[in-house]
Amino acid sequence: MSDWPIGLSTGCFYRQSIFDCLEPLRNGGFNLVEICSFPRHLDYHDAEKVEAAARRLDKLGMEAYSFHAPFADHIDISSLDENQRERALGEILCAAEAAARLRVRHFVIHPGPEHAHHPPAEELLHRLRNVVNVLNRVADRCSELGITLVLENKLPHLLFGNAGEMLWILGEISSHKVGACLDTGHAFLSDDLHHLLYKLSGHLKMIHAHDNRGHGDDHLAPGQGNIDWAAFFTRLRETRFQGAIILELAGGRAAPEILEDARQAMLYLRRLAGGGAV
Repeated sequence: MSDWPIGLSTGCFYRQSIFDCLEPLRNGGFNLVEICSFPRHLDYHDAEKVEAAARRLDKLGMEAYSFHAPFADHIDISSLDENQRERALGEILCAAEAAARLRVRHFVIHPGPEHAHHPPAEELLHRLRNVVNVLNRVADRCSELGITLVLENKLPHLLFGNAGEMLWILGEISSHKVGACLDTGHAFLSDDLHHLLYKLSGHLKMIHAHDNRGHGDDHLAPGQGNIDWAAFFTRLRETRFQGAIILELAGGRAAPEILEDARQAMLYLRRLAGGGAV
């Protein structure tokens, strides 16, 4: 039997302030959360707001398990332009400072930009090396801040979205304190969920759990799509995983509907984690 903690990403409420959603999350049964970095949700540039969020979490008896670094086309740590890389690094380090103020365990980052550019081999290698150089600096700062840098597998159509490139990046980073976050929905769309689970098992710190039907990044609640969760949990137990599972569900719906989906998903995953039938 496994007793992995299950939390919820506040990203499903990215359109509203974090101060408006924490109490409903706790009342919905979630004391463990990942904090979304969307500025409208929580402006990580504003140290006072971040500190206020940390106090609110403490008051509510909640834990911020992880903080998701910002991601956008312009936050390109692989860029061939040094100035753009430095600007991207600045944004990421600012977010890491916010993560430390929230006293999270893990700082989750997409290791590359959010575009689908697939350059020729020589440029690809150059970009991969740029990513490693930037992430070495981020990892060092995270270590100083007392948090762990964690790389998340990306959608397959994006740059560095295949397992080989992510594993290459992990292998080239000089810090031994860098971990991995397995995003189940992304890996399922890559058709390598179980393969990637085993490949990342030595680095695995946490799981982003969501489902889809094999065609798009739907962020459905586990059990609503085509992922075989029973098989996934069997394999997860075999890896001796000891981290948390963070639900990443789609937003854009009424809060009660999202929370009900999240509660049902938590119960579903707990039954599977305990080896029970569903």
